[in-house]
Amino acid sequence: MAFGKFKDKSKPNKAKVWIGGEEKVVRVKLPRGREVIGIIAQRCGGSRMIVSCMDGKTRNCKVPGRKRRGLWLREGDAIIVEPWEFDDDKGEVLYKYTDNQVLKLKEMGKLTTSDEEF
Repeated sequence: MAFGKFKDKSKPNKAKVWIGGEEKVVRVKLPRGREVIGIIAQRCGGSRMIVSCMDGKTRNCKVPGRKRRGLWLREGDAIIVEPWEFDDDKGEVLYKYTDNQVLKLKEMGKLTTSDEEF
């Protein structure tokens, strides 16, 4: 049984980053639809936090129950937030970016922050 060549699965939002002298590829998940990128400003307890979003709003967000044990969040982390349909001042946390993904987002111009936050 003969196999064909492997498909090239390169994406336009992939970046090559040098880590420890080796070149590695970083994939970045971008927000879709109503989702917004935000930065955690303050932890409030009870899986709730205040997030400053890139659309200029400050939202009170929570981590859904299915992701509560899988997401470990701290102040200053970059996350994807989905605002609630009926209340735009609240939202849910969907995804947490790693440090390399944050660097890629800054290069792409999707994340505009001051240097003090990271």
